[in-house]
Amino acid sequence: MIAEVRLYRDGLAQILAAHADIEVVGNLRHWKDAVPLLAVARPDIVLLEAAPAEKVAAVQQLTQGPGTVQVIALSIADHDDVVSWAEAGISGFVTRDDSLSDLFAIVRSVTRNEMPCSPRVASALLRRVGALATHRAGPDVRLTVRELEVLGLIERGLSNKEVGRALCIQLATVKNHVHNILEKLQVTRRADAVAVARGLTGPHPGLRPAPSAGSGLPERRSSPSLQ
Repeated sequence: MIAEVRLYRDGLAQILAAHADIEVVGNLRHWKDAVPLLAVARPDIVLLEAAPAEKVAAVQQLTQGPGTVQVIALSIADHDDVVSWAEAGISGFVTRDDSLSDLFAIVRSVTRNEMPCSPRVASALLRRVGALATHRAGPDVRLTVRELEVLGLIERGLSNKEVGRALCIQLATVKNHVHNILEKLQVTRRADAVAVARGLTGPHPGLRPAPSAGSGLPERRSSPSLQ
């Protein structure tokens, strides 16, 4: 069990341990503290609550250790969040609206290599697969160096405001870059842009930096409605 708030993780761990078929072998504040303990505790499942910007690193580190560890993400906000966590490598998820009964059912489903999800989440996952399939064999996509930086921060789960702070640029400028990225990748949502970019930067890269400034290529203006 990994969660920042001690009262939350202690209470949840106590409730889980009350079930005869569940043994809680660890209760930690941060996922980095759990990595060196995996070889000793050898858990089957890790219940993980992590910051959006850390989810990819967290899931990769937890699942690449010794044994076969399956990660269940806690406190998922919406179906887009589920898709980005799924890309990170989770085996299951618990939303903010799920009950304790739902949690127990999800834990047991994951042990059977199943991931229950709503029709809406299933639809989002299928759209993501479709986006990857569409672009995997497509032509080269050229993004500017700044657009690649913005896309990398979006992949880490940062909002437009957080991207602006990280790169020391205005929010309107971030929205302009996001608009250009979505248009170039031929998608309509940030999450789909991340999925396409990951597919294009695989074994056969198709995502490349555009020619540097001075090439004479015009830059599009921002869309005021883009969030």
